[in-house]
Amino acid sequence: MISNTIDGVIQGIVSIKDIDDSDSVKNKLNKLLSIVRKHLDMDVAFIAKFVNKERVIKVLDAKNDMLSINVGDSDPIDDTYCEKIVDNVLPNIIHNTKENDITNSLPITEKLSIGSYIGVQIILSNGEVYGTFCCYKQSPDDTINQRDLSFLNAIADIASELIEKNVKTELSHNEMKAKITSVLEQNKINIHYQPIFNLRSNKIIGYESLSRFNTLPYKSPDIWFADASQVNLGEELEILAIKSAIKGIDEFNLDTYIAINTSPAYVLNGAVAIALQGVNLERIILEITEHAPIRNYPEFRKALEPLRERGLRIAIDDAGSGYSSFQHILELEADIIKLDITLTQNINSNHRKYLLATALCAFSKSINCSIIAEGVETVEELNSLRELGVDSVQGYLLGRPMPIKEAINYVTIF
Repeated sequence: MISNTIDGVIQGIVSIKDIDDSDSVKNKLNKLLSIVRKHLDMDVAFIAKFVNKERVIKVLDAKNDMLSINVGDSDPIDDTYCEKIVDNVLPNIIHNTKENDITNSLPITEKLSIGSYIGVQIILSNGEVYGTFCCYKQSPDDTINQRDLSFLNAIADIASELIEKNVKTELSHNEMKAKITSVLEQNKINIHYQPIFNLRSNKIIGYESLSRFNTLPYKSPDIWFADASQVNLGEELEILAIKSAIKGIDEFNLDTYIAINTSPAYVLNGAVAIALQGVNLERIILEITEHAPIRNYPEFRKALEPLRERGLRIAIDDAGSGYSSFQHILELEADIIKLDITLTQNINSNHRKYLLATALCAFSKSINCSIIAEGVETVEELNSLRELGVDSVQGYLLGRPMPIKEAINYVTIF
């Protein structure tokens, strides 16, 4: 059955493993099955997993939708070809299921209309039998041969690598989800507050709230939030951070605000509005990063309207770190522009950074936005930002992020 084009087929199959990781393992296995089924001229190809005492169809490729087999179908393992092939009770190749005493009497033969069959076991690197890689046709087929079997064994090895990768990913995913669930259930987010210093009044006018996770091994907050999104807990973690941050607002002077970070998706779905119910929004600034994708600005502005009517202000975070700053600022009708640390760092000695900051400052003034420079760490940087007419600054020079008890009593030397 295998033609002289087998080398090309194998090469095409091997290349599936090298597809960009953004393509899921399931998609790769689907492509693998499709190539194998067509090459062996079969009606159905599937990968089955042994789960307890069941044979479960995990991935499937069929010639048409009329066949009575679907992903997720399961049968008692003792009633299937799969288990009997693994146990060497059945041969790997069955040309005519009616002529084999075992397959002829198995109900699964009639249920799935199996006329001919070829199948091999899938073994993981630790020696565990994952399940089987099988193909069948509704009619008998005397042309299936040992070369076909060798071919299928080779493909099963490739499938095994992909499946093993998926198993490891699932384990990692489950561990990640468990850790984040623990944070959510036990409220393990510690909020630190970094002071924001106004260069005109020489006073602290607000604090940016920043999440901290005291767990081992240490992971930075951005990794925690990225992991949470990956396991569909991003909204829960961000809303917990927001609620934890604003819980301490009454501890601060009435003339100061708290800046909170959020993702546009949770503004659009109303989660942020719910979290901010009953809060004096004149003391809240919502920071939206320049990197956060917003596909529909009018819809986003509409979602913000009720909050802005209550006094909420919008800040564009990380301005100057990407190419879309001006459009993002205009579309969001921002009140505040925050210069990213990549722009303010060494601004006193980097002429190009200075020129870009000059343009952003001039732009902000023209649309009546105030401007805050983040990441200020040296007196020289601070002096350059004063020259530019920056309104406010934050950074290690003025004060590091700190627990609320330290923040409410903090006095900067500048």
